[in-house]
Amino acid sequence: MQQSRAQLIEQDGQYYLVTRLDEKPNLDRIETVSGSHSQFYVDWEIADTRKARPRQRRLFFALLSDIYTWSGMPTDFLKNLFYLQYESYTFGKQISLSDVTQSSVSDANQLLALVIDFMFEWHVPFKEGYKLLPREQEYYLFECCRHRICTVCGKHADIHHVVGSTIGAGGNRTKVDHTERFVMALCRKHHSEIETIGQVAFSAKYHVPVDGIKLDKETLKRIGLKGKYSSD
Repeated sequence: MQQSRAQLIEQDGQYYLVTRLDEKPNLDRIETVSGSHSQFYVDWEIADTRKARPRQRRLFFALLSDIYTWSGMPTDFLKNLFYLQYESYTFGKQISLSDVTQSSVSDANQLLALVIDFMFEWHVPFKEGYKLLPREQEYYLFECCRHRICTVCGKHADIHHVVGSTIGAGGNRTKVDHTERFVMALCRKHHSEIETIGQVAFSAKYHVPVDGIKLDKETLKRIGLKGKYSSD
């Protein structure tokens, strides 16, 4: 992963993102993946260059505590493990979450994403981590939906439509465009509870966001949520 400055240019009502790379990319690799090195798709995000936040540090160690409870691996070992994984993922870039760190908010978010991915892949229960969800809490909610894991307890989940996006009793989910509705992943028990006590009380009780997120058509189909999608 390479970070570089970019310039946004408007021309004839169209917007173009222009960037200069610090080193020559692997053109053979690009052509192998996309079929061409002159035109191809890229994923991009706006980097938050502010200094990494104390809240991100607290979340990181809360997640490590969850992994320790599950595995018994010491926290220091886990910290070094994920720091090394981050270094490998970013092709040698080092990271620190200390008070004097030079790492950015975006750097810390990437580290957190690696930890969260690990926890979902190995079904590590989230106990304290979700209470400290950072600004990118939508990523956590997305992963819960993608893996169909309850946002609260980590058990197998249904896809719950939040208030304002509910289908209603007797509604046919197969005739709904779910891309237009806000959803979250909840097991049967917590799905029933949120509908009983309401979103505000549920959020206060479990310290989880309940606004939900929108999922794209490909993700919805991958997790088995049938519907009538406008783009079909």
